[in-house]
Parts: sequence; structure tokens; C-alpha cells
Amino acid sequence: MSFSISELFSQHSTDKFDLHEQHLNTQMVKVLKTIGYDRHYQKAVGQYLYDQEGTEYLDLLSGFGVFAIGRNHPTVVSALTETLTLELPNLVQMDVSVLSGLLAQEILKTTPDNLNKMFFCNSGTESVEAAIKFARYTTKREKIVFCEHGYHGLTMGSLSLNGENIFREGFGPLLPGCSAIPFNDLAALEEALSGKDVAAFIVEPIQGKGVNVPDDNYLPEVERLCKKYGTLFVADEVQTGLGRTGKFWAIDHWNVKPDMICMAKALSGGFVPVGAVAITQKIMDTVYNRMDRAVVHGSTFSKNNMAMAAGLATLHVMEDEKLVENSMKVGTDIIDSLNAMTGKYEFLKEARGKGMMIAIEFQSPKSLKLKAAWAMLEAANKGLFCQMITIPLFKEHHILTQVAGHGMNVVKLLPPLNLTQKDRDTIVNSFDKAIADTHQIPGSIWDLGKNLASHALKGKK
Repeated sequence: MSFSISELFSQHSTDKFDLHEQHLNTQMVKVLKTIGYDRHYQKAVGQYLYDQEGTEYLDLLSGFGVFAIGRNHPTVVSALTETLTLELPNLVQMDVSVLSGLLAQEILKTTPDNLNKMFFCNSGTESVEAAIKFARYTTKREKIVFCEHGYHGLTMGSLSLNGENIFREGFGPLLPGCSAIPFNDLAALEEALSGKDVAAFIVEPIQGKGVNVPDDNYLPEVERLCKKYGTLFVADEVQTGLGRTGKFWAIDHWNVKPDMICMAKALSGGFVPVGAVAITQKIMDTVYNRMDRAVVHGSTFSKNNMAMAAGLATLHVMEDEKLVENSMKVGTDIIDSLNAMTGKYEFLKEARGKGMMIAIEFQSPKSLKLKAAWAMLEAANKGLFCQMITIPLFKEHHILTQVAGHGMNVVKLLPPLNLTQKDRDTIVNSFDKAIADTHQIPGSIWDLGKNLASHALKGKK
């Protein structure tokens, strides 16, 4: 009997919610059905998704940044198809591979010149786990400092560096020696490092939860303070890297040189998971300092040919299509256009970010009627107002977005980097309409708000 994925998908494409309710995360299905996101997608091309009716959706989440070059890019598809047909030796454990050497070489062309070695793994959280181990072994120190509201992954080591309590609660005890400080606070950082017992300070150049952009002097001073106190500076670029912010690496906005860069997400092209850490020669030579330590840290599938081919093809597409430049141009235009609306909408506080890492933040208005409506939502569940933006964007304008983090009134955009001017116009005009609707009280959008508040209150009981 022949085996066909196409036939399986065709037979079961509308069974996915039942399958997940039976065998996977039931609560996720409930969330999707509650907010009306329970669509049956049949196709994905570039920045667009298509459901079973053929309706086109503009995807501004791109798999949390994974599909930076768009979904199902033909260049990556071709590279993976070719790799499958070549019958190459793969994961020969007493050997090293050609493709991983080539991918390491290409990545290091883009990093600061102090980084000249690579470690490959399978995901962003694995890259952070590696950075923790490398930092501790290199410095012979235990402590790791991270930032409040930071996000570095959900495995046990990276979870210990997660600045959001909702992810940590109930999973302790976590890794000892890890402590949080406020983001963008140099005095707090110097106090934390001054004991000269901190192995590493790990920080997202721009925080993903909320899209918090630091002051211009922050990261240069981070680099200086880490050198002063013998602490390794680790830049977590899992989300911000590979063109997301309009530079190849977000650190390039501030011309800093960390001791390690963690990366993943966009590097995969959206096909085969791949993560990595770019490190200094000193770190590599310290951790892998003898032949019997050549395998002291690794990851079984990390340098598999499919992942390496996907990474090489992705880097080619980014350069060939000038996606980093497009990220800066179109992303800046979106931010500026949304900020131009703040004068006419009381709920709109600001748009911020860099490139195509964008936050749209909302605030309590001054008008009494609007203020009372805002207070009703906040009393039910902090951050609920944003659902009155994201749900209409999805249902009425066919744009996929998400709240930027738990308990915050911030909508976050992580679109593919290949957005066109037409996409830009669609985004700006759709936000304009969605925000305008929230200022109409009474109105149908506030019927949705009341339903959301009711669900939130029931959930607390």
C-alpha cells in the first residue's frame, strides 16, 4: 500500500481541532474557538495564508518570526528537494559535515569580527542552554543575570532566565544562581555585576514581550560593563536576528560586540528547525580544550543536512531579495504611519520598534465614556482591550496578529520581511478602521468587548 501525505492531509484537513482535542492541547483549541480563529488553512505562500474557502489572510506573525522570507519559499523548497535526492552521508557521528561548515562560514560573515566560531543546535531555547553552559565553563562562575520581562525559551535552563512569571509558575525549583534586573537600567546592571561573580548577562537587544527598545547608550554600556567585571555578554537574537529589525543583527543598530549571539527562528526558512550560537575563539577553545572533550556538549540532530541546507538557502534568499533593506524601509513606514494616527485616536498611545519588529500600544483615554469602557475591560482582565483590535483585524480584514504579551495592551507584528507596498497599505488602513471602531460607544465592537470581559471573568472563577 502506498503512503501519501497529500492523501492524509486531504482526508483529515478539517479534523485538526478534533484531533487536538483528543490527543494534544485541549485548551489551545478552546482559545481558538473562543476568539474565532478556528480556520482550516489549506495553503500558504509568502506572506499569505489561504483557508478552505480560498480566503486570503495576511500573516503578520510569520510563525513568531520563523517565516522571515515568507512561507514555502521556492528557493528553499528546491534546496531541500535537491538535498533529499543526493543520497548524501548524514549525521555520520565519527565525522564532520560539509554543509554545516559552509553554513557556519556564511553566518560568521555577518557577525561582529570578534565572533569566529559556531555551535549548531535545533532551536532557540537550545541555543540559550548552550550559552549558559559555555558561559559557566569559560568563566568558572555560576551566576547568570537576565532582564525582567525577557524571554529566552521554555526548557529548564532558559526558563530560569525567563522574565515572565506566567511561564515559570509551578515549574520550580529552577536553575540556581539566576537573577533578574530591570531592562534598560545600567545602574541595576552594574550593581549585579560588581561582585565579579556573574558568568553571563543575557539580553534581547529589543525585548520581544512588548517590543521594548533600549536607550541608544544601553547596549554599548552593557558591553563596557561586562568587560569591566569579567562577565560574558550574550545577545539573544533568536527573534531579533536575521533582518528582523532592519539590520542583519539587532546589535548592529548600536555597533556592539557581544561574546555570544544566540540565533534560530528565521534561520530555518520555516522548514527544518535549526538554532546556533556564534562565539569567540576563546570560548570555543576553553570549552573544547582537549580531544577527550570534543563531544562535551552537542545535539544529535543539530548539523543534519536538511537543516544546514535550509539555512544556506535562507541566507541566499535574504541577500538576493534584499530583505533586510526591505524590512527597514517598509517597517519604518508602517511605524510612522501608525504614529501619525495618535492625534485622532485617544486609545492609541504609540507605535514603536525597528524594522519589522513592531508594537502598537494602547492606553486609557481621557474622555469619560471611553475611559469607563476601558476600565470595564481592564477590571475583567488586564490587556483585554487588544483583543478588540486583533479579533476584528482577523475576522473583518483577514490580518493575523497577536497581543505582545500577557497582561499588556500591546499588539505585536512580526511579519515576513517581504511585505509589499500594497501589504503596507492594507495594514495601515485596517488598523485605522479597527481603532476607529473602538471609539464608537455604543457599537458592535463593544458588544464583543462585553463578551470578552464575560469570558475572562468566568475564567477567573
